[in-house]
Amino acid sequence: MQPLIVTFSSRLPRVTLFCLGGLVFCLLAGAIHEGHEVRAEVVDRVVAVVNDDIILLSELNKSLAPFYQKIAAAGYSEEQARRMRFKAREDLLAQMVDEALTAQEIKRLGLTVGSAEIDNMIERIKEVNYLTDEALRDALQREGTTLPAYREELKEQLLRTKLVNIEVKSKIVVTEADIKDYYDAHAERFAGEKEYHLRNLMLVIPDEDSAPVVRQRMEAIVAELKGGLAFADAARKYSESVLAQDGGDLGKIGLSTFSDEIRTALEGREAGEFTDIMVTDQGLQLFYIESLVPAGGRTLAEASAEIEDTLFKQIVDEKFNTWL
Repeated sequence: MQPLIVTFSSRLPRVTLFCLGGLVFCLLAGAIHEGHEVRAEVVDRVVAVVNDDIILLSELNKSLAPFYQKIAAAGYSEEQARRMRFKAREDLLAQMVDEALTAQEIKRLGLTVGSAEIDNMIERIKEVNYLTDEALRDALQREGTTLPAYREELKEQLLRTKLVNIEVKSKIVVTEADIKDYYDAHAERFAGEKEYHLRNLMLVIPDEDSAPVVRQRMEAIVAELKGGLAFADAARKYSESVLAQDGGDLGKIGLSTFSDEIRTALEGREAGEFTDIMVTDQGLQLFYIESLVPAGGRTLAEASAEIEDTLFKQIVDEKFNTWL
């Protein structure tokens, strides 16, 4: 049986009761005399009991409101929206339970945060984001909050950080073997990637009917390129891109930033070569590799500090969740 909070209304003072199972417990002083008309109205529910604390349905719904608004505005189907609302409710309730447990431990350990600590954190935030006092207040107002409310949020963050430091961080050790294992497992990340200095040539397709004619023009250009016409000159002469005057120069771009389609088209090609004709949203395009620039990778020693920090954060999250 799920606990309810109900309110009885009559000509007598309002009396709020907490109902669990078939029993009714009076929480607020009041009296109901025999013979008076009484009407029961459900005003709230207990959705979770966390040791000595409770989480009310009204609290959960208040926190869920922004998520529900975003889901409603996103244009999902009713079934998709229903699933997303259910997931948001489930995740947020679990988060609220975790927060309640954390708050209880903070209280048990007697952890506190002074105004000076909050002031220092705000100053660091302003410094990192190049904000003045007025700019910070404006930013908070755009987020729908105030400076006092923001200070409370920071206070909670600082308290949680102190709790994590005591219960988790002091017990974590990241070894050199851990760092090497991570480096080897993510070799592609630290090996670097080639940068492509590219040029492009584009012909716009104004409508479906003109597509065959535009393709014939592009094929004629390809024939000229194979006959020795420099790609930059061809781009200046024929391209309908805004970069035509610069010979279609796209500059140096890392391979990972390309779409899968372009990455596949460039794969295996060397400097001085161009791709096959590609159909894109902008029109028909050719991409020419002006040069390949090897991007510098990092050794284990150079990446060690970053890896240690990454592993430390991962372990902190895992250990904290396990401890909680």
